[in-house]
Amino acid sequence: MYGEVIRTTHLSSHLVRVVLGGPGLEGFVSSGRADEYVNCFFLPATAPYSAPFQEEDVRALPREQRPFPRRITVRSWDGARGELTLDIAAHGDVGHAGRWATHATPGDRLQLRGPAGGYRPHPEADSYLLVGDESALPAIAACAEAVPAGRHVVAVVEVEDAAGEVPLTSPGVLQVRWVHRATHDAAPDELLADAVRALPRPVGTVSAFVHGEAGATRAVRRALLRARIVTEEHLSCSPYWRRGLDDEQWRAVKAEWLRAIAAEPILD
Repeated sequence: MYGEVIRTTHLSSHLVRVVLGGPGLEGFVSSGRADEYVNCFFLPATAPYSAPFQEEDVRALPREQRPFPRRITVRSWDGARGELTLDIAAHGDVGHAGRWATHATPGDRLQLRGPAGGYRPHPEADSYLLVGDESALPAIAACAEAVPAGRHVVAVVEVEDAAGEVPLTSPGVLQVRWVHRATHDAAPDELLADAVRALPRPVGTVSAFVHGEAGATRAVRRALLRARIVTEEHLSCSPYWRRGLDDEQWRAVKAEWLRAIAAEPILD
């Protein structure tokens, strides 16, 4: 499956919206999950092929010519128009996905597989907490739009500065707390956790979504579980990337990182 770029929009200093369409998306069926994603294949500059391609064919190529697979959040799917919207975190020419999104032009093709997803705001929760950085901002936006009408929802989002902020909407009663890295002296892994600890304690059952940088999500997970604000049953926690590691280095150690978190004692 593949999509053709229809248009792109720079939503903020570090977020690019790419709208895909075309006959290559025929058969796309949404999973219905708020954190829905697709596996996208970004091609290196030396690739002697273009999308669409057969995955089994490119596996035989030298590593430097094979595509780089990345999970990208589905911001929305318009079945009537056949348009798939992806919001992609971009930091200049750093990272295969962000670099492609920054330079994408109408007619460019992107091969993908999916979709899949695992989280929807729990329908019986009393309130919702959505936490993450730019990499999780598209999923946070989608989750905010998926909460039941009238329920309280708080989004705590880390960005570099005010230029990284984007409007968020929700049928719930939404409060957004932006955390600016540029104006904080706290340890990077603790910025979001400190902001979460500073929130008024919620009452009742909380459904929490904590995604983004690995060290930060781990710190927020600890803060929420140790304070008994949320139970593991109602917590979706996923590290997308790790500070100090490139995409390939993170992919090599991610499974071990997840095992360590699962084995970590939380409650005193």
